[in-house]
Amino acid sequence: MFVNSMPRYEILSEESMQVLDVGWQRIMTELGIEFMKPEALALFKEAGQRVEENKVFLDPEFVLAQVAKAPREFDMQARNHAHDVHIGGNHMVFSANYGSPFVRRGDRRSDGTLADFQNFARLSQSFAAMDSVGGVVVEPNDAPLDSRHLDMVYNALTLTDKIFMGNVVSARNAIDTLAMAEIVFGSRAAIEETPVCISLVNCNSPLRWDDRMLDAQFEYTKANQPVIMTPFLLMGAMSPVTIPAALAQQIAEALSGIALSQLIRPGAPVVFGSFLSNIDMQSGSPQFGTPESAIGLLCTGQIARRFGLPFRTGGGLNSSQTPDAQAAYESLMTMLPTFLAGTNVVMHTAGWLEGGLVASYEKFVIDVQVLESLQREFTPLEITPESLAFGAHEEVGHGGHFLGAAHTMERFRECFYRPFLSSSDNFERWTRLGARDTATRAGEIVDKTLQEYVEPPMADAIRAELAEYVTRRRAELGD
Repeated sequence: MFVNSMPRYEILSEESMQVLDVGWQRIMTELGIEFMKPEALALFKEAGQRVEENKVFLDPEFVLAQVAKAPREFDMQARNHAHDVHIGGNHMVFSANYGSPFVRRGDRRSDGTLADFQNFARLSQSFAAMDSVGGVVVEPNDAPLDSRHLDMVYNALTLTDKIFMGNVVSARNAIDTLAMAEIVFGSRAAIEETPVCISLVNCNSPLRWDDRMLDAQFEYTKANQPVIMTPFLLMGAMSPVTIPAALAQQIAEALSGIALSQLIRPGAPVVFGSFLSNIDMQSGSPQFGTPESAIGLLCTGQIARRFGLPFRTGGGLNSSQTPDAQAAYESLMTMLPTFLAGTNVVMHTAGWLEGGLVASYEKFVIDVQVLESLQREFTPLEITPESLAFGAHEEVGHGGHFLGAAHTMERFRECFYRPFLSSSDNFERWTRLGARDTATRAGEIVDKTLQEYVEPPMADAIRAELAEYVTRRRAELGD
């Protein structure tokens, strides 16, 4: 996994942070946060917080005391321990696309299928820069609705040996995810000791945590599996249009959910989540890769560090319909500040298209290319007497060239990052080879990667037990 030890880009002054503190505290104390689950309300009431119907009015000091119980950093184990990850600090974990109902391959846009989910799992396994396939990388619409979570978890566990994301549609889906993880990792005690899956719990912004999300949170937190408590903010729709107002709301929502996690199980791992962008005020459509979302992302990193929490934000977000120049520059507008902020958990790293409606095969490869390049760019430069290469100057002298110098010959294979997708051919050669644009070349890499994919080994007994669990639960669910 990638360790980002470069300096953080922080843009908020101490005075600004103090104003934001006043803002989120007023939201908690004067407006309150809705929790649409009786068990959550009961925990807050037992802890001395004022509860009116579904609304909890939170004491900021109480919230901060709860948040302080969450670990600043924690480990997660993968099926292959070479792919274990560390969440927090300087570490960055990259997961693929999440939640798209449609896929795009070449010029064809269609409903996502289980075969597509499997292919994206294979791609995530194949690229070393990716730490996880994620969760619902694409919705398998041809699988039965009530049991498709079983198919997704089964394929994430068998087609990859990296960490995966849990299903959060319901408590029952979360329980199934945990049961399948116990089969693979040996026991409930084993996954509680070192977590194996991380799950996305979205707030129904503004200021409401819905019952289904909370149901899943309860199950994962009781099992000591990390949850990413994420306000879902599109400025102008789910929050006011100003960035400071959105940030104050984001803090109030995220910290309230994190406080609940610590009431459920003190010390349980949790991630300060952020999904912050804006709408087009002319059409009302969501926009991604905007300057405002980049600013909010940089602020989020600074805010999360202030509370001593690992955080999630960023990714290759864009609004484009195809993997074109717009998709590339909007994605970079989000991915670059993702690195500048030192984001710990990055969802939607690869494949996101059309505002998240589409998982694109070609865009997946393009995004991995961007990811690898940024990882190289954010690797600190080592300046040593050896790297100054004075001997090369002595060898070449004045007016010569360094192509054949000993220093060059010793290092030419690894001295520069070599993009696997980009073309640097001259025009004549590029034309002779078919004048293939970036998306076309990316599609060819998709085909080659899937053809060369090798499924990671799994013990036959474990695979059989997993398959039996899926078959039994599918029958119980009536599919």
